Amino acid sequence: MLWTCRAFVGRDGRSLMSIVYFTLAAVALYLLSDWILERVEVAAGRRFQYRSLVFFSILLTLAVTSFALISHLTGTTDGG
Repeated sequence: MLWTCRAFVGRDGRSLMSIVYFTLAAVALYLLSDWILERVEVAAGRRFQYRSLVFFSILLTLAVTSFALISHLTGTTDGG
């Protein structure tokens, strides 16, 4: 197990934790996007015709914002 983890750890040792942060954020954002879409549909009183497109728009907006923030906070803005 130790030798496989070394492949993910960069010179500073932060790469493995960055993978964990991004994965946890992705799961949380998926659930949050679904919840937001449900609330908007309840407020509108109907199901949207292009529901998957609205969901994707919500998820994309949240993902770009939060992943940029995670990259900035963890210092992994160089792309790996």
